[in-house]
Parts: sequence; C-alpha cells; structure tokens
Amino acid sequence: MSCTAPIAFAACTLVVGLGAVLAETEIRLPGNHQGYEPLQPIAYSHRIHAGELQIDCLACHYGAEKSRHAGIPPAEVCMQCHQHVTAPFDTILEERELAAAEEREPRLIVSPEMRKLYDAMGLDDELKPDPERERRPIEWVRVHQLPDFVYFDHRVHVARGLACAQCHGPVRSMERVRQFADLSMGWCMDCHRTTPADRNAAPAATPGGDHVSIDCARCHY
Repeated sequence: MSCTAPIAFAACTLVVGLGAVLAETEIRLPGNHQGYEPLQPIAYSHRIHAGELQIDCLACHYGAEKSRHAGIPPAEVCMQCHQHVTAPFDTILEERELAAAEEREPRLIVSPEMRKLYDAMGLDDELKPDPERERRPIEWVRVHQLPDFVYFDHRVHVARGLACAQCHGPVRSMERVRQFADLSMGWCMDCHRTTPADRNAAPAATPGGDHVSIDCARCHY
C-alpha cells in the first residue's frame, strides 16, 4: 500500500488545523502592544475624572505642553482635590445623612483606593503628615512605550492643536487606560501624510511640502 495517501491526509489536516488557529489568532508585528491594559497600583478611573468630571488632560499631564513627555502627575497633584474628596460621593453622603440622624459629626470616610494614595503621601488616619510613615512614589505601570530609536515630542503635537484622543483614543470612557493605537511607524506616517503643513512655520521646519514632515531624521536621529 502506498504511503502517499496517509501523508497527504496528514498534511491536509495540519493545514486545516493551522488555518483554524490563525483565524482565531490576531497576527501582530513585533512591538505592537495595541490593547495593552495593565493593572495599576491604584484603580484610577479616567472615565470618572476625564469623562464625568470633564477634567482636561493637560490639567494633570501638564508636561505635554512643555516637554517631550506628557509625564504622570505626582501625588501632590492628586491631593489638590483628594485632600477633600476621600471616597465616592454617595458613600460620603450616606455617612452625612446617618450622622445627622444620630446627631453627631460625620466620620471621615476613606475608600481603600484613596488610602493607597494617602499611604504614599505618608499621611495618618486624619490625613496629616505622619513622621513615622515614609513617603514613597506610586509605581504606576507605563502603558505607552515607543522604541528607544524613536524620538517623539508631545509639545510639538500639542502646539499644533492635536487632540489627545487622536493618539490615545477614547480615554474619557476608559475605566483603566489601554493602548488604543498600534503606534507603528506606518500609523504615524499615515497621520503625517494627511496633516497639512503649518503655514506659520519656517520652510525648513516643514520639508514635507503640503503635509507635515515625513523626513526620517525628524523621528530617527
């Protein structure tokens, strides 16, 4: 009996199986972390802050106007609001109503996530500096990471009026931030090719002509 038929059957089975696997698998180029959504040390909700409360991105990520990097705001920025807002409003309101019914002063309600912020700030149970507690930075997990050989400058893009959502996606609806775009060179180039040049800039600053620069040395040098 010839072995050709069994081999052909095995090959067909392998091809069909591989096709089924690939159909259920998202093929990505190396370095593509689109959709990356890591857990953070504090469950900070952009949906609440940027969405419901309409806090402008630059109010916290103010480095984007002045630096290459947008940066993560220090805990002191959080404390501008959260020295007063210590828990979800409905929880605080419930305690106020209960205190009024019991004819006493409301207790300080601190949510578990806010306690993490206060611990990082070295605050005691009354939110006062505690010399026995060491202040330490919050170790946020970075979401967006470009390769070392890519130069990206936030301030240039912010100055051109580029909306944060154009690169970072619908952050206002994200409970936990994720990488929206693939951040590939092709993705950046598509944007540069369709974005008109800045007519107020010097000619040398816009070597692309009618669109912003696609010169290699603008991002790789």
